[in-house]
Order: sequence, then C-alpha cells, then structure tokens
Amino acid sequence: MLKLALLTLGFVALSVLFLCIKMLLKPGSRFGSTHIGGSKAMRERGIHCVQSMDAMERREKRHASEKRRNN
Repeated sequence: MLKLALLTLGFVALSVLFLCIKMLLKPGSRFGSTHIGGSKAMRERGIHCVQSMDAMERREKRHASEKRRNN
C-alpha cells in the first residue's frame, strides 16, 4: 500500500514538473490564459466566457432601462 502511495505521489510530482518546465527554464514566462475568451478560435466563433457574456447582457439591459426612463 505504501509503495502504491509513493508511486502515485511520484507520478503527480513528475506531472507538475513537466507542466512547470517552461516556467522554470524561461524567466518571466507564465501559463497562458485558460479562459475561453483567451482562445483565438473561440473568439472567431463569437464564443466568450460566461462572465463576459453576463457583463455584456447586463450592460445592454441597463441601457435599455435608461432609455425607458427617459421616454
């Protein structure tokens, strides 16, 4: 059981090391954006992250309610 736990811990540590290798070797580097809006292909399709879509809809509704108040 202990061997399995150590083997699993070794695989996890190795995976994290491989994920971070770019950051460790290149100073000033960082992970890319993991948000949907950070993907060029998704932006071309007009797909945005939920937070951006919610903010856009709230902006549109706010402007619509301001127009109704002014009329």
